[in-house]
Amino acid sequence: MQTGETATTEGDARPAPPADRYGSPAKAGSKRWKRWVFAAVAVVASFAVAWIAYVNLGAASIDAERVAFEPRPGNAMEITINVTRDDPDKAGVCVVRVQDRSGAESGRREVLVPAGAGHSRVSTVVKSIGEPVTADVYGCSYSIPRYMSTP
Repeated sequence: MQTGETATTEGDARPAPPADRYGSPAKAGSKRWKRWVFAAVAVVASFAVAWIAYVNLGAASIDAERVAFEPRPGNAMEITINVTRDDPDKAGVCVVRVQDRSGAESGRREVLVPAGAGHSRVSTVVKSIGEPVTADVYGCSYSIPRYMSTP
């Protein structure tokens, strides 16, 4: 081949680049499978992230709301909570706490919520280290500690 001449491949209108300069042309399908594998991995990873977010951030199956609290003598406070759950046949446990003037937690108690209606009202007294000024619900769960379960 002389300089200035272009080489063409049979049946192709475009000139083929010199193989010694650019290497041999790649096959059209050689990278296509990599794209499919990448797309499949991306879809699986997206579903995994969505499932984990749903499980951890989705609606709670048992939840409580503070209804009332009232100071009691001896650095104690009575708290009344409404418990709502999706499975009334399962017992649950809620953690309630009291706070002092600085906002620090000064007392905590776990309250067993027996199986029964989907909506339950439970009252308990929480002892405090200092003088409590407020009480609230920390959270609820169906995972009852062994020392609270009945034989």
